[in-house]
Amino acid sequence: MFVVMIVFHVLVCIALILVVLLQASKGEGLAGSAFGGGGLSGAVFGGRGAASFLSKATSVLAIVFMLNCGALAFISSSSRQPTGDDAARSSVTQQAQREREQAMQQQQQQMTSDSAAPVQLIPPEDVTPAPTDTSGR
Repeated sequence: MFVVMIVFHVLVCIALILVVLLQASKGEGLAGSAFGGGGLSGAVFGGRGAASFLSKATSVLAIVFMLNCGALAFISSSSRQPTGDDAARSSVTQQAQREREQAMQQQQQQMTSDSAAPVQLIPPEDVTPAPTDTSGR
């Protein structure tokens, strides 16, 4: 059903593009050129019939297009089931998170064991004291 809705959506999109392009702007637009320079379009749709028909068709197709977009978004979000690739990715992610937590715990244990050991400072043996300035400046 999802594929049928996508095909319907594409058809509505193409029809909407064509209807918008056929509408006359300030000149005759593509409606006049498509139907032989305006004389035939006036005969087919009537004097003002082409403009009102195309504007109504544009409105209807735009509403159908927007409703179809909403329906596709709803169906797409509600029918999404995790595939095997998604499940494998999530298990890999979970394993990586576990390994990271274990590494952090080991690091914390090393830090606490290092801080529990007494710190022994070894003074350097051949260090001459820095000269002090006795000039009084």
